[in-house]
Amino acid sequence: MNTTQQTLSPSADAINARMERLPMSRWHIKARVIVGAVTFFDGFDQLMIAYSLPDLPGHWGVLGNSALTGWVIAVGGIGMLLGALGGGWLADRIGRLNVIQLALVIYAITSLIMAFTNSLEVFMSLRVVQGIGLGAEVPVAAAYIGEIARTHKRGRFVLLYETIFPIGLVVSAIVSSWVVPRWGYEVLFMLGALPVLLVPALHHLPESPRWLAARGRLDDAEKSMARIEGEVVARTGQPLPEPRPTDLMAEAPTRARVRELFEGVYLRRTLMLSTIWLCAYFVNYGIASWLPTLYKNHFGLSVGTSLHYSIFTTLAGLVGCIMVAFLIDNLGRRICIAGAMALCTGTLALLAAFGTNSALAVLGWSAAAALLVFSVNMALYVYTAELYPTRMRAMGASFGGAAGRLGIIIGPLSVGWILANGTLSWVFVVFAVVAGIGAVTVALFAVETKERTLEEISE
Repeated sequence: MNTTQQTLSPSADAINARMERLPMSRWHIKARVIVGAVTFFDGFDQLMIAYSLPDLPGHWGVLGNSALTGWVIAVGGIGMLLGALGGGWLADRIGRLNVIQLALVIYAITSLIMAFTNSLEVFMSLRVVQGIGLGAEVPVAAAYIGEIARTHKRGRFVLLYETIFPIGLVVSAIVSSWVVPRWGYEVLFMLGALPVLLVPALHHLPESPRWLAARGRLDDAEKSMARIEGEVVARTGQPLPEPRPTDLMAEAPTRARVRELFEGVYLRRTLMLSTIWLCAYFVNYGIASWLPTLYKNHFGLSVGTSLHYSIFTTLAGLVGCIMVAFLIDNLGRRICIAGAMALCTGTLALLAAFGTNSALAVLGWSAAAALLVFSVNMALYVYTAELYPTRMRAMGASFGGAAGRLGIIIGPLSVGWILANGTLSWVFVVFAVVAGIGAVTVALFAVETKERTLEEISE
């Protein structure tokens, strides 16, 4: 790391060492559950639009118009892109938990308002605002969870937290398949306001001591650290071991700058991460957001059946997330991400060649692809947060998330354009090519981070 940005800071180094000595405890689980509940509803709200499309008012002119359908899906991605960029920048200045709470309020309240609008233009505008909250929350939450985790088995700890996001997607699919055919999409969006009830619980969590120390707020870092240690000792009933300082040069309390993402060793990391985030979310969201509409319009299934079919795809994705959580610390980040994307490439190519003749074939092949690409999406959250120092971790994670949100925009629009001008097979050909680009990029340019402290990786 640039020596002009590093000075010896025993107090900050001591905070990092004290975080590393903490055993896994009920406090860690509590923090993971509370922040995870926010992320759960982020996942729930993010795909509500996909499950609402078949039920949107007919006079809005969405159904049967592939181009307009693509835009209805994609506008949320525009908001997520803005939220990811702004959320990370803000979190490195005012704190992880403050931004998580702000993001939660934005996407919950906007969801409620969307349930009562009678205009497609207003509905899409509100979806952009909702997307800002959705895009800001997940990468900042991942940075927070990564900073309270110790090095050993950090990948599993973070990814077991991250699995709450695909669980939110699964529950969104299940609830939608029951609610939408009976009471309409409006009730679904009303349910999306429930996470606002989590604000008090978030308010009582301690801020990341690593972030506080990196900002030069050593007194606040000490208070936060002492509070966490007190809870851990109270719950474990055992004294804590002596902290073991890393003897690394700790970060000076400096303000992160966006240009640092493109300087020194971080340039290669940022470009690699941006590429794989874009590719993974292009494939993931392009498939997941269009499947209910494809089942209804292309194969003639009912709204209820279309939504039931979509449940299997998200369930397969959840299985993939659980699998990668238990593999990533043993196989490593690069092998898991590049390998899953390579297998996804092959699966999508086979789907394009042999699986577009029936809804059941699309269901089977797309579920297999979802298992693989969902695992990549989850792995990227832990991996991205590891590649940057504390002062710019949320910004780096959010920049990667923003690239993913760009994929969320382009993916659905590409499906709409291809369906309007080509065949369903070509949709999956494009997805296979994009997945292949992601696999090659990670295989060639990723650095391994398993079993290394966050401070070691940032050097």
